[in-house]
Amino acid sequence: MFNPKHPPQSLDEIRSLLADLPAVDAEAQAAVANREPTLTKPAGSLGRLEDFSLWLAGWQGTSRPRMSRPRVTVFAGSHGVVAQGVSAFPPSVNQQMVENFINGGAAINQICKSVDAELRVMEVALEIPTNDFSQEPAMDDEGCAEAMAFGMSAIEKGLDLFVPGEMGIGNTTAAAAIAHALYGGNAGDWTGRGTGIDDATLTLKTRVVGDAIILHKNQMHDGLDVLRCVGGREIAAMAGAIIAARYSRVPVLLDGYVSCAAAAVLASMRPDALDHCLVGHVSAEPGHIRLLEKLGKKALIDFGMRLGEGSGAALAIPLLRSAAECHNGMATFEKAGIDGKEQA
Repeated sequence: MFNPKHPPQSLDEIRSLLADLPAVDAEAQAAVANREPTLTKPAGSLGRLEDFSLWLAGWQGTSRPRMSRPRVTVFAGSHGVVAQGVSAFPPSVNQQMVENFINGGAAINQICKSVDAELRVMEVALEIPTNDFSQEPAMDDEGCAEAMAFGMSAIEKGLDLFVPGEMGIGNTTAAAAIAHALYGGNAGDWTGRGTGIDDATLTLKTRVVGDAIILHKNQMHDGLDVLRCVGGREIAAMAGAIIAARYSRVPVLLDGYVSCAAAAVLASMRPDALDHCLVGHVSAEPGHIRLLEKLGKKALIDFGMRLGEGSGAALAIPLLRSAAECHNGMATFEKAGIDGKEQA
């Protein structure tokens, strides 16, 4: 059982947590399902909004889903693989962007204000890059578990929704390597331009991803091994937060490629590990579309974004808020004095 006062200290402890994930609250979902047909609208007329209210209720553990306190947390980490020249930006941008978040100057700051969501920034040993995974595993067992445990601390009581965002120059390289390791295919299937690299750099990035999986293949026995070998600390922190959210009955709205790569690590461990997660948006990063297909997830919106930071998912928060408000606030046919059968 997950105890936030005693975070896991090894990947084996995290494997034990994954083996004992809480199930959805079936009673809460039954209450929502029973109330939905009594609301003043034709049956099924709100489409996916009705699915969202049912999903929120089941994972919040309440018959009245709510969306009064959503939170976006941006995890920031540094990647040693950047030394191979796979990114258009230097590692110094990591700290500069964190300061920009703190000062309120980034896109995610503006989006969170516009959708009435809390924003937190958590640095995951930002000053210490992971090992260059083109040469050696990115993290050891203890370091990966420590980053996951740090991410678990992001989940607090009272949150209605959690959006894991990220900042880390080089992390689309790590995401591509994770996806390639988990799902096979060619490295080029999973590797995209990230922050906007040119053709030559894309070729280099693709080779680095492919070679890394060959290098580490004998060490990667499950998803957590993949995360340790080719992931990043902020990716590990997101994976940890997703686990903690499950135990704390906080639904999760995933963001783009990197966020979903963190989630895919868990999905590879057990098929229902992401039942408490929806995907906020489809990234313009080509591997994200393939990854969503593998995860069996359909995104809420597709705006052609590729910023990260949790920005695409944050924009989808009002859709979930609308679903909750419609279910809770609409009158029933009986209360409104409307003949439900005639209106249906």
